[in-house]
Amino acid sequence: MRFDDAYSGKVFIMSRPDSEEAKAIIYGMPMDWTVSFRPGSRFGPNRIREASIGLEEYSPYMDKHMEEVAYFDAGDIPLPFGNPQRSLDAIHAYVKRILDQGKYPLGLGGEHLATWPVIQAVHEKYPDMALIHIDAHADLREEYEGEELSHSTPVRKACKLIGPENVYSFGIRSGMREEFQYAKESGMYMARYEVAKPLREVLPKLAGRNVYVTIDIDVLDPAFAPGTGTAEAGGISSKELLEAIQLIAESDVNVIGSDLVEVAPVYDPTEQTVIAASKFVREMLLGWVK
Repeated sequence: MRFDDAYSGKVFIMSRPDSEEAKAIIYGMPMDWTVSFRPGSRFGPNRIREASIGLEEYSPYMDKHMEEVAYFDAGDIPLPFGNPQRSLDAIHAYVKRILDQGKYPLGLGGEHLATWPVIQAVHEKYPDMALIHIDAHADLREEYEGEELSHSTPVRKACKLIGPENVYSFGIRSGMREEFQYAKESGMYMARYEVAKPLREVLPKLAGRNVYVTIDIDVLDPAFAPGTGTAEAGGISSKELLEAIQLIAESDVNVIGSDLVEVAPVYDPTEQTVIAASKFVREMLLGWVK
């Protein structure tokens, strides 16, 4: 006899026992091989799962109970330590399997470079996709200290793949001058400092479109999420990010997948970062999985 994993902390709370009936698959991307400041985000996925035990199963934001959305937590993708390319290949292959089964992928990071192969896999199925990117950092570099595979490059790679006019960034407050210049000249959308207000204005323009959403936890001010690799002062509150998730849920966009990345638990002994992250994941599941 084995006790119910759904309340063990080993999987996200209320995970179904098998993937067959699930509409969504939660999976971890325990990778921080290219982090340039503070490593440790590879431990984020499991700590988010542990923190989910403290969640209520009902969301007043979405007016839904977690039993109303069938999801399965598959655990972490086994990634080869220290090898970015092979890790990205493994993430791509796994997410492609999820999409081929007609299920919604919800990734837990891990560094933000891990989002790049997910975008590639999603684009293969939805070539008309748009990207909503919520982050403190522009992530528009072409390379970092000579390395093209870097956590500071995924959004620039996405612009090349799906076209900058299909990329919408929110909450940006950090980056090189060249990154902000690229955003201005390329045709992509970038909202600085805020998330909810500009998102409210943009979502009607994306009505009816297939949209992938990636959230970097460092969009929050360090007061709300100190447990991240590259914390940036001047960020938004947890309340504003919850509002943004709800705005997307109530809009007419078709969310085809999402992730929450850059949770690095070692820098937050209070666990407020993983507690917040687990609540965001609950709202993403209840609001975006149809």
